[in-house]
Amino acid sequence: MLVEYYIKSKGSSWGQQFRNAVMLGPQIGENNQTIEDVSFGEAIWHFATIGWKVIFAVVPPPNMAGGWACFVCALIGIGLIVIVVAEVATLMGCVFGLLDLVTAITFVALGTSLPDTFASMTAARNSEFADSAIGNITGSNCVNVFLGLGLPYLIASIYNQTVLGQNY
Repeated sequence: MLVEYYIKSKGSSWGQQFRNAVMLGPQIGENNQTIEDVSFGEAIWHFATIGWKVIFAVVPPPNMAGGWACFVCALIGIGLIVIVVAEVATLMGCVFGLLDLVTAITFVALGTSLPDTFASMTAARNSEFADSAIGNITGSNCVNVFLGLGLPYLIASIYNQTVLGQNY
């Protein structure tokens, strides 16, 4: 059957990742029994994001090294994207005449919160009781607060104590 062949061809090899990144083709339906054609909007988004797809196809497949190679490379890729986003936000702040603090609070915070918003919205629509949406909202807010505030404070405290010799 064509669907079984398509499922087998989506194996996780490095070459297959690059083929999947550049190939625009039909998608398997949610029940794994039907093949859905590509819409015009999906084709536009595919070609608009093909560069990102190829860049992240460099990340090793999850079945290599027990998933650790994929994890480490994905973290490095995310770190590089964060650097790009920070530079773009800084440039936009300069263009609009905004302070760096205002730029960070608006553009960067919006960019980090929107994916959580869409994930929660999708979870609420697909779940009968929306438990996963509530878990996603509280979990992402906890991570944002604890890592977004606690980790920089910890790093600053360690720096101040070891380099500057100051205690807080």
